[in-house]
Amino acid sequence: MRPRSLALAAALAVLPLTAVSLGVGAAQAAPVPNAAAPRVSLPNTVTPAVARSEKKGDVPADQQLSVAVSLKLRNTAELDRFLAAIATPGTPEYGRYLTPQQFTERFGPTQAAVEQVKTYLTAQGLAVSGVSDNRQVVNAHGTAEQIAKAFGTHESAYLDPQQQRTFFANDAAASVPADLADVVQGISGLNNHTVRTTRNVKPTTPPAAPNATAATPSGFGPAQYDGAYNLDKTGADGTGVTVALWEFDGYSANNLKTYDSQYGLTGPAVSTVSVDGANYDSAPGQGQGEVELDSEIVRGVAPKATQLVYEAPNSDQGEIDMAAKIVADNRVSVISISWGSCEPDTTASSMTAVDNSFKQAAAQGISIFSASGDDGSRDCTRSTSGSTVKAVDFPASSPHQTGVGGTNLKVSGNAYSSESAWSTAGGGVSTVFAKPSWQTGTGVSGTMRTVPDVSSNADPASGFAIYTVGGWQVYGGTSAAAPLWSGYAAQFNQKAKAAGQPVLGEASPKLYAVANGSGYGSTFHDVTTGKNQDFTTKAGYDQVTGWGSPIADALNTALLGTTPPPSGGCTPAQLIGNGGFETGTAAPWTASTGVVDSSTGEAAHSGSWKAWLDGYGSAHTDTLAQTVSIPAGCRATLAFWVHVDTAETGSTAYDKLTVQAGSTTLTTLSNANAATGFTQKTFDLSAFAGQTVTIKFTGTEDSSLKTSFVIDDASLNVS
Repeated sequence: MRPRSLALAAALAVLPLTAVSLGVGAAQAAPVPNAAAPRVSLPNTVTPAVARSEKKGDVPADQQLSVAVSLKLRNTAELDRFLAAIATPGTPEYGRYLTPQQFTERFGPTQAAVEQVKTYLTAQGLAVSGVSDNRQVVNAHGTAEQIAKAFGTHESAYLDPQQQRTFFANDAAASVPADLADVVQGISGLNNHTVRTTRNVKPTTPPAAPNATAATPSGFGPAQYDGAYNLDKTGADGTGVTVALWEFDGYSANNLKTYDSQYGLTGPAVSTVSVDGANYDSAPGQGQGEVELDSEIVRGVAPKATQLVYEAPNSDQGEIDMAAKIVADNRVSVISISWGSCEPDTTASSMTAVDNSFKQAAAQGISIFSASGDDGSRDCTRSTSGSTVKAVDFPASSPHQTGVGGTNLKVSGNAYSSESAWSTAGGGVSTVFAKPSWQTGTGVSGTMRTVPDVSSNADPASGFAIYTVGGWQVYGGTSAAAPLWSGYAAQFNQKAKAAGQPVLGEASPKLYAVANGSGYGSTFHDVTTGKNQDFTTKAGYDQVTGWGSPIADALNTALLGTTPPPSGGCTPAQLIGNGGFETGTAAPWTASTGVVDSSTGEAAHSGSWKAWLDGYGSAHTDTLAQTVSIPAGCRATLAFWVHVDTAETGSTAYDKLTVQAGSTTLTTLSNANAATGFTQKTFDLSAFAGQTVTIKFTGTEDSSLKTSFVIDDASLNVS
């Protein structure tokens, strides 16, 4: 990952291969997969750098490596529909975000899938070091030889001629046994080719000495950038809102305090959240200026917002784990990202894993703003592919966040004067992600995702006053633009809460809706002068500045105006009939013979009666269903208690219970979920408001070893 700030010029660091000796030490044995266990290749698990680099030898067989096994999301078609609905005003689900638990229950990997992966890794001699709280990532470590055996590949040492640095990588795509292919998305950590250098450039006129600092600030302070974008006219300061800063380096709290003191800013103290044990604050590295830039710009826009600095190891695995942790923690409503890498030089399976957590962020109402890069439409200029390749930056290219480009801002006093494109602000066309349904409007074309979505000041020539490394510097870069928009989102969320409306959540669909409306000219500064290497600004959307920069007060009004007020027309009620089965009959349920039961073979959750599906120890299917009508305008929650009792062993799912609302699968449990006692499951069915829907439980059992699925005390509450 590389930060998207521009202050002092820094040379590209040469990263040592540390314990990987080139051609020295015992080589790994070639992996010999079990011929009796068919394997499935995992696409996009080889870093593109391998094709452009020189192989130098084997990674020693006993070299310790750490990997992140990413698991697939479930019910992805329903997830896509849900994400569109919660971002669309007027739908029953608009703004009705999920908790992490609800997301995992509906769309995340099952616990059985996690156990299946853990069992496999352990059997290969790897040590499982942790599982993300959202069950999307299983981390493990072992020797290069064990890794090669587990994933059917080979680890070699390479020299990248473009960057003149050594790295290790797998020679070919990873593979897993066929029975894991349905649950494993990809493997990260098989290479360490991630770019991890700072990009700090001072304005070129007059020339500045490397790391030069000043005793007093120059460049834009909060009064200028808040005034230019009307951020000082919103009546908000971020009170009650928490912002995550996505970082791979640390900061000095004293530098942040100096910035606050200079500009008379007060707010909650910044705190650090460690990911995978990383904490750089005692000895920040070359990225210190990046972290302090992010924090100081957010403070300048939303001084009362709480800031959590998530610090992770600078690697694919570190990035994946940070994404998973932020969404699972669910402590923030905004994420600011100023680090990235060009798409062609980033392992695609790692991008998919991060994007899966971004989908969860969208489902939970978390806004993400990412810097679009500082090499124009040739984002790989300082990476392996080089400047001849048209490329965009990730994570800014993800369709589940908002990519932020850069401009050159001119002010008159503290007021907006004019704006032009910064010639090296990132922008272009993704080669990985398809164009999302919301990306429409004047200037939008093609079938692939285009970047950026919006923009704000980033040119170092119109840069920001930042206090870092013991003095004042002028910083630019799209990494200054991303935290500015993140600060705006914090302001909006404060206003939305006060108005009893949902937080911004996934911002791009809503920003595009405003930009495509009649109020575009009053809510955005449309930047129509300037260009990058391959694209030119124009009226409306363009691949240099997106829709332009914010007119914050008017944009707030437009966004708040798109949210319909609560209807207040829903009468609270419980819709499931005979949810505890205590009538002694199934009605109004329809059920297989013998399902509604009061025998002592399996206990009820309460009372004497329950629904007992399966438990025969032979091939069998039981069903239990009830049809209900959910009133329009209501929030609806399905809840029930379930107990799974089995004679099966291990983590393989032989016998399954599928729970559906209409054609939508809410969850699938299996013998692997067996546990003592009952567990309550809850699901948001607000999407079905105004519809009649059938709630159905289907238990299927194979030909041996019985599994019982016991359901009791079901309810469907609307309010």
